[in-house]
Amino acid sequence: MTTPTGARERMTAVVREVVGRILPDVSPEKVTGDKHLKDLGADSVDRVEIILGIMDRLGLDEPMSGFSDLPDIDALIDFLLHTGEV
Repeated sequence: MTTPTGARERMTAVVREVVGRILPDVSPEKVTGDKHLKDLGADSVDRVEIILGIMDRLGLDEPMSGFSDLPDIDALIDFLLHTGEV
């Protein structure tokens, strides 16, 4: 399955927006696909807030357990894109 580039770019923008709101010291250009939220300084509470903020922004209702094994932001974006296709 391939995802249109525009959808990926929009999802990346949402992730950057929410990360920037929760971690105001992290500039959007530092939120890259190869990073984990921990790499950006997000503690466990921050990570939960980021995931909840993204789901709220996108109108998704996914169990938090689905996000626990994602290795980086690229995987997070892939998961969100796949989840949003329902």
